[in-house]
Amino acid sequence: MKNVLPLSKHLTNVSEIAYGCMGLGGGWNDNPVSQDDVYQTQAIIETAMASGINLFDHADIYTFSKAEQAFGQVLKSQTELRDQMFLQSKCGIRFQGEGNVGRYDFSAQWVQSSVEGILERLNTEKLDVLLLHRPDPLMELDELARTLQDLHSAGKVEHFGVSNMNGHQIEYLQSALDQPLVVNQMEMSLAKLDWLNDVVLVNSQGLNESDWATGTLEYCRTNGVQLQAWGCLAQGRFSEQGLNSEDDNVRATSKYVQQLSEKYGVTSEAIVLAFLLRHPAGIQPVIGTTNLDRIRASVAASMVNLTREEWYNLFVYSRGQALP
Repeated sequence: MKNVLPLSKHLTNVSEIAYGCMGLGGGWNDNPVSQDDVYQTQAIIETAMASGINLFDHADIYTFSKAEQAFGQVLKSQTELRDQMFLQSKCGIRFQGEGNVGRYDFSAQWVQSSVEGILERLNTEKLDVLLLHRPDPLMELDELARTLQDLHSAGKVEHFGVSNMNGHQIEYLQSALDQPLVVNQMEMSLAKLDWLNDVVLVNSQGLNESDWATGTLEYCRTNGVQLQAWGCLAQGRFSEQGLNSEDDNVRATSKYVQQLSEKYGVTSEAIVLAFLLRHPAGIQPVIGTTNLDRIRASVAASMVNLTREEWYNLFVYSRGQALP
């Protein structure tokens, strides 16, 4: 897989596809990280890097922090790997506990302590990118800006970004920051099409059906914010299993994905990712499969250049109705 210059000029030599580490660490349970979990993580890191993937996406909540623990144990035993990769993690989500409901927290104390915990678990001195995971309605803008600046000045975080935020929220946060926000990670896939429906449903009756804040795509492209797509493989919805789906749209889309996979000599996963890569926004898919063969198969998407007709066929088949 080729390395590319993503939309953000601040992140160079980053792979076109990223690996999302949500499935590492042994699952969402209270079991401690086992040696088998570490072996699995090592195999995934080695497979991803051998396939050309060099950006690894974490979050402090993934498998209750065990994903970072398992990853960090690999880096501790193979210190040379750290300089060969980009490490990204997220903070800001707090689970239910101690009499509190699940919530979001961008307070200085929580963000600072979260980053310290991330660095310790990952066995690294610095994150290449820190993302704010979901918008906190109680965010104090100036307090958060000072906190992020302190983390950057201390050499603990090189770049900052967000996840699940619209263009207005990013613009507001950026207004108080000297450091540019370089990433916005959103759910985008052949199954989650609101980012496209927002574009094509302008001046049509179906506009309000789009679960996407108008202008977010354009804001990111205009301001050099790298769009990353989580959920990009749609949980395998359009693979072979989709051929037997009771949903007509899924079945028709899966059949067409299969046709394209045969044409291009790649797997269905590669076609689903190629749909994102074909868009001129320079979207960076974040794959999360723990299957080594699927990791290898996914990167073949970089070699697929869908025609306009093929791209639109996928779009219309999946949305289940003609364009307005």
